[in-house]
Amino acid sequence: MIDIRVPEAGESITQVELAKWLVEDGDYVEKDQEIAEIDSDKATLTINADDDGIIKIIIEEGTTIEPGKVIGQIDNSVKREKKAKVEESPEKEKEEEKKEIQSSEEKAEKKKPEPEPGEKEAKTVAAEEFTLSPQAKKLLDELEIDAEKILQNPNNKRITRKDVLQAIANQVLKEKETAGESQATITSWEGSRESEKIKMTTLRRKIAERLVAVKNETAMLTTFNEVDMSAIINIRNQYKVQFEKKYGIKPGFMSFFVKAVTSAIPLYPQVNGQIDDGHIVMPDYADIGIAVSTPKGLMVPVIRDAQKKSLAEIEKEIGELAKKARENKITIEELTGGTFSITNGGVFGSMLSTPIINPPQSAILGMHNIVERPVAINGKVEIRPIMYVALSYDHRIIDGKESVSFLVALKEFLENPASMLSPGKKPEEVLLGL
Repeated sequence: MIDIRVPEAGESITQVELAKWLVEDGDYVEKDQEIAEIDSDKATLTINADDDGIIKIIIEEGTTIEPGKVIGQIDNSVKREKKAKVEESPEKEKEEEKKEIQSSEEKAEKKKPEPEPGEKEAKTVAAEEFTLSPQAKKLLDELEIDAEKILQNPNNKRITRKDVLQAIANQVLKEKETAGESQATITSWEGSRESEKIKMTTLRRKIAERLVAVKNETAMLTTFNEVDMSAIINIRNQYKVQFEKKYGIKPGFMSFFVKAVTSAIPLYPQVNGQIDDGHIVMPDYADIGIAVSTPKGLMVPVIRDAQKKSLAEIEKEIGELAKKARENKITIEELTGGTFSITNGGVFGSMLSTPIINPPQSAILGMHNIVERPVAINGKVEIRPIMYVALSYDHRIIDGKESVSFLVALKEFLENPASMLSPGKKPEEVLLGL
């Protein structure tokens, strides 16, 4: 019998919540299989089985527990019998496949409807006139799906398992679109006069505590400015194909903002600092936190030494960290130790907001949506893509002059991206690493 214990969730974390069992009591589990999820005040962690066996659940979901506590057991004396794998000769496999193909063709021929008079021959090639691979036929049988209802094969090609999966996905999409059309006729929300009470997760409770603490314990102010995004949009449009071909990713807006922030911090280092026991600590590096919305709440993964990284490196790391955060695979180390944060409400349509500082940091930059607005350029009105930006800062260590000047410097770097580099023949290409 093996005990299932709660792992250490990180320094200073003394309690976690057993969020979910991924198996049922009495289930047979295999070694390294994910069996439970626990929520700490920083992230969601998974527990894997240490051996094969029957699981016994001791602690129920939703219980607050300490690291090291036993939450279940695995009876590893019980071993599941493994089915002997019969090795078949290639000739036998081909013969079996041929039989299955012939069987599917015979069934399809029986179900073949008579063509309507006057129809073109191309239209009479119905979905039943195809050859199914054994894997495709098996999948259709398992899902109890009539091939004729979802598959179209005008060229009479052999249908593979991939074709079946694509057809199912297309069918689901059509059903959703149809449902959307029918729901469009509903003019009001009727309601049921009922309510649902949902327990806050450990992560959500911790976020709430931190946000309230920031409001109560810091002298937080916010300053605003606007950025003409024309230069960055032009660079992205001009080089996106070349950039994607070389690095396998598209150049996003966030990497430009990270680069601009790391270029402005040396000019106003207080923005990158924090208060520690009556002292102001100003690191000679920039670990930039990027706010990511996940199903379990807001997380802020950190890009270490962002000042040393290229746009491509920043873009790749943002994508990897965001994916890990949304899939609950991010580690505590990847969420701690940032010196400055950036949050992008623009992806949700936000025009303007006052972001809240992520303690113990002293400043956070808020990005917003890009909207074409009329602006005065050299005495003439032009339409430009404008983004409003906001810098929330702790007035205890950052004065108004530094905060406003930092935002102005950021604006200048973004409106003239080449200024973030040393002079060169083609600064845009140097910036993109091309």
